[in-house]
Amino acid sequence: MAIKYVVKASQYFDSVALMNIARDLRALDGIEDAALVMGTEANKGLLEQVSPLSSAALATAPTDLILMVMGDPVVLDEALALAEKLLTKRPTATDDELHRPRSLRGAARAYPDANLAVISVAGAYAAAEAWRALQQGLHVLLFSDNVSLADEIALKRYAVAHGLLLMGPGAGTAIINGAALGFANVVPAGPVGIISAAGTGLQEVSTLLARQGVGLTQGIGVGGRDLSDAVGGLMMLHAAHALQADPATAVIVAISKLPSPAISAQVLDQLAQSEKPAVVIFMGADELPTPPAPTIHLTRTLQEAALVAAALVQGDDLAAIQAQLTTQQASLRDRARELVARLQPSQKYLRGLFSGGTLCEEAMRIWRASLGEIWSNGPLKPEFRLPDSNQSYQHCALDLGEEEFTVGRPHPMIDNDLRIRRLLQEAADPSVAVIQLDLVLGYGAHPDPASELAPAIREAREIAARDGRDLLVIGALTGTNADPQNLTQQALAFAAAGTILLECNAAASYLAAYIAAIR
Repeated sequence: MAIKYVVKASQYFDSVALMNIARDLRALDGIEDAALVMGTEANKGLLEQVSPLSSAALATAPTDLILMVMGDPVVLDEALALAEKLLTKRPTATDDELHRPRSLRGAARAYPDANLAVISVAGAYAAAEAWRALQQGLHVLLFSDNVSLADEIALKRYAVAHGLLLMGPGAGTAIINGAALGFANVVPAGPVGIISAAGTGLQEVSTLLARQGVGLTQGIGVGGRDLSDAVGGLMMLHAAHALQADPATAVIVAISKLPSPAISAQVLDQLAQSEKPAVVIFMGADELPTPPAPTIHLTRTLQEAALVAAALVQGDDLAAIQAQLTTQQASLRDRARELVARLQPSQKYLRGLFSGGTLCEEAMRIWRASLGEIWSNGPLKPEFRLPDSNQSYQHCALDLGEEEFTVGRPHPMIDNDLRIRRLLQEAADPSVAVIQLDLVLGYGAHPDPASELAPAIREAREIAARDGRDLLVIGALTGTNADPQNLTQQALAFAAAGTILLECNAAASYLAAYIAAIR
């Protein structure tokens, strides 16, 4: 086995293109592994887990491209030559692509009835494109991140003043008038309107509602900074007012992680201005003020928010939900006691490998209640930030969708490579008892995540077995049977690989925490 590195200085390539080239290289006979990544510290740390970096690779900057191939020495040069060819290959445009508008102005002329623009360009250009869209009277889903705080505030103030939505920046999910945008799922139309500063939070609640037969009027993503003191909840307040005036919306759900207490209070006050019931899931709900009206229902998990919203729509007894959750907790504790018997005395730590930041935070809050503070690259308290995100420590949850991991590589909902590498790394650690995964389906996500993750889960459990250990891999699927991946088919594939599947992220997190607490 040999390894070669090539560095291409100051060369940027589309992250999805790099992902596809790496897959082509790994398919070659004699190639054991291949990676094409930008030279960020996180990416270099990941490559170091495979083999020591060359001096040129070590010296790279985030704007440099690193090519790595590993395998039979005879075929390494052939693999690198193929990589060069694929990197320089010009795509062939179809007739449809040749006639596509090349600017927002051109698109607006070509589609005069369109009223919403989706913007996904590099952050340095995103604000300018958003301004062009807003000034043409278009609502905006600003998928791009790396937009300055000052630009976000100015864009949102303009949007509010002109009766427009500015969703984002970094708004990965929205469902507008039934159209799924970004990472969104196939859910039915119905009477619930969701406003969310958390993309996977919107996905989790909307899909849990769909499984109860309840659909959406709108799913409005507002961007992760919206409920900060600086932004002032501009878009959540604007969207809440719109849903309160919408006759089709009967119940409103508001979702956020780490909101400002002052802005949270403003949102609650706005929700109290209507007779429509509102369900609120703001991560860290213990710090929220008392609800200003009996129509506002505070919840502590995304599952509880979905259950309460469905009960309000269907006229069910809200007290029964608490009884249902209490019964679930008892069942999970019993199951934890059974699963602990499969572990060795050395196995005591939890490791979470998440593609969704909201699901990661929900897991950390649930774990912390039983286990104390949790280490992370996005910790609940700054002092528990991992010194090196490539090395786990004690109970640890990683948000693999954070920018440090996504510069120069696709989001982990699209590309499973990063999570697979980390899964196998954690499996080799004899102190690990449980690995928890979120498994997110829907538009934009990998077309068949089980085809890649399920074999990796099987391999991870085999690594532990060769060392005389069992390894508990716990997961929850976020999705519906109408999604392109099909929830049921994915569940069958993951279960066949030995994954312990729960009905939602909260239940998976409680089970993992109970196992570790018993340890």
